[in-house]
Amino acid sequence: MKVLLILGFLFLSVTVQGKVFKRCELAKRLKELRMDGYEGISLANWMCLIKWESSYNTQVKKHIRGKSSNYGIFQINSHYWCNDGKTPRSRNACRVSCNALLKDDITQAVACAKEVVSRPQGIKGWVAWRNRCENRDLTQYVQGCGV
Repeated sequence: MKVLLILGFLFLSVTVQGKVFKRCELAKRLKELRMDGYEGISLANWMCLIKWESSYNTQVKKHIRGKSSNYGIFQINSHYWCNDGKTPRSRNACRVSCNALLKDDITQAVACAKEVVSRPQGIKGWVAWRNRCENRDLTQYVQGCGV
């Protein structure tokens, strides 16, 4: 019984961590998903945004001001963009469950991020991008990745 409990705990701790992408692995995946140049946003900008929002980790979830939460690699907010079943009056503009944004397969997270940047605020909707990426040399985020 003790062994089963320990194995169960180990399994849970692994699944909770999710996928943490290596920098170039993520850059290549984003390129495959046609993020480079989407709405005029370079791949380096996306990589910088993701670095400072989630450190390339698909499972990051942060509770915000007692009202909503941010989910996944892009830290997409439950009040506006996804439905977590907890946030009052969620708009769910991406028409997706917030849990879908926590998957190792980032296809749905990318689709939602594209929806976010297609709105008037664009990439400026992410505070981390404004504080860490805007008007900076971002070549380091894709350098040596062959993208």
